[in-house]
Formats: sequence, structure tokens, C-alpha cells
Amino acid sequence: MKNKFLIIDTSILPDVFDKVVKVKELLRTGHVKDISEGVKQVGISRSTYYKYRDSVFTLSESVAGHKITLGLTLAHKAGTLSKILDNIAQKKGNILTINQDIPINNAANVSITFDASQLEVEVNELMEDIRTLKSVIKVNLVAVE
Repeated sequence: MKNKFLIIDTSILPDVFDKVVKVKELLRTGHVKDISEGVKQVGISRSTYYKYRDSVFTLSESVAGHKITLGLTLAHKAGTLSKILDNIAQKKGNILTINQDIPINNAANVSITFDASQLEVEVNELMEDIRTLKSVIKVNLVAVE
């Protein structure tokens, strides 16, 4: 049977999945020297880590070489879209397409698709950075290809 992947908000999952991802991050960044130290730090067993390590990934781990589409609602203010595009480019996202609706009631819907293969941050972190920009009303992950 072919693997089937889903994007799921971690708030509805048991904590163990977040902890497995945390151990993987600690190992990747060199904050722990081995798996034993990592599992002890986050509070799970080695067997739990081994059970899920090949099945649980952050969004960025699973999208290397893929395209991401973000849906945004932006206030109708000069420079807002430019700041978003700069933010993505600074983190090594390569913009592929931009679609923008005409602003209605001082807000416009925009979709941006970019290549995430060289992205230097987690997709969630990029989205949060964009959310904090002035005049950004809403940011949603629309698709991962």
C-alpha cells in the first residue's frame, strides 16, 4: 500500500508526536549528542521515538523540493505585498506565482506559490513571520505539492 500523508494541526494530536519531532530537531541541531539524551530531555522512551521517527515529520521536513501555496488576506495598504515577498525571498523561498484579487472593502485576497526546496526556516515559522507584518489580516496554508 502506498503511503498517504495528511497535514494535521498538532493541537489535536497526542503530545508524543510533538516530542518525537523535538528529539529529531535536537539531534539535527546538535543540542543533544545522541537519541538517549534527546528522549530523556523531552520525556519519552527510546522505543516510542523509534516507533514514530520515520512516520512523523515537520512540514518543512516533508516538503523539501516541493511547492507551497499560501492564501492571504491583506489590508489595502501600499507595500504590504512587497514586504511579504521580501520575507519569503530572505528565507530562500523562490516565488513561482502570485495571484491578487482587486481589493474590496479595503482588503484583498492573495495567493502566493513558492518553491520551498531551499527554505531556511520551518514553513510554520515563515507563516508566523508573515502574520506579524503590518496589514496582514490572515495567512493560511492552502496546498503543499
